[in-house]
Amino acid sequence: MEEQSVREIIKATHWPRTMAATALGVLALFLLVSTVGELKALRFIGSGVPATNTITVSGDGEVFAVPDTATFSVAVRETAKEVKDAQDVATKKGNDIIAYLKQAGVPEKDIKTTDYSVQPQYEWSRSVCPAGSEFCPPGKQVLTGFQVSQTLSVKVRDTKKAGDLLSGVGSRGASEVSGLSFTIDDEDALKAEARDKAIKKAQEKAEVLARSLGVSLVRVVGFYESEGPMPYYAYGMGGDERALAAPMKAPAPDVPVGENKIVSNVTVTYEIK
Repeated sequence: MEEQSVREIIKATHWPRTMAATALGVLALFLLVSTVGELKALRFIGSGVPATNTITVSGDGEVFAVPDTATFSVAVRETAKEVKDAQDVATKKGNDIIAYLKQAGVPEKDIKTTDYSVQPQYEWSRSVCPAGSEFCPPGKQVLTGFQVSQTLSVKVRDTKKAGDLLSGVGSRGASEVSGLSFTIDDEDALKAEARDKAIKKAQEKAEVLARSLGVSLVRVVGFYESEGPMPYYAYGMGGDERALAAPMKAPAPDVPVGENKIVSNVTVTYEIK
């Protein structure tokens, strides 16, 4: 009996010791892994710290190029008492303009309908006041017809044809010709060239400023770029240009292409020491 009690006492005291040893082992392993991780991270300390000593400079770059693409809009507007009548006339004129453009060498992919609408047209009708009465009935809107409008966007890849096309669409019933602009079809290389010039100018400024301050440039910590506006040319149906809408073919207007300026403005921030 006494021997059995001794064994139970030994067993009861052995179990907590085992648990304590296991817990200490897990704790030691955790501390070892954490220490190794901290040691490995020592070489990264400071690499993610934001720069506090900086200078900021700006630069601009410009590139000039002759545009190779012209774009303009053509609108046809017709009004009639019935929608169908207005659509018939507008459709015929629109189709004639499209056929002319294709015949003149403009591919179908460069002719795009940007708007087609049917709008009711109203007039304000004033009511007649009864004789001798101080009260006049309110007026009302009276439907007079419908206006059908179709707008086309035309891209011309041979800018020398732009003047002839403007005249041609006008003589075929266009109600409005507007939005003439000259662009460069692929500007990516020119934008990159302008950006390189801007960055070089900013870097030269930073080097001069660093020498004046008695510091050294370490690295670029900030960069921002903005592009300058492109020139825009307009050609409307005002003044003498109304001759475009005449049945007789009008003389083609001179539309000098000129040069487009591609501008890049950059702001660069350097860390200094």
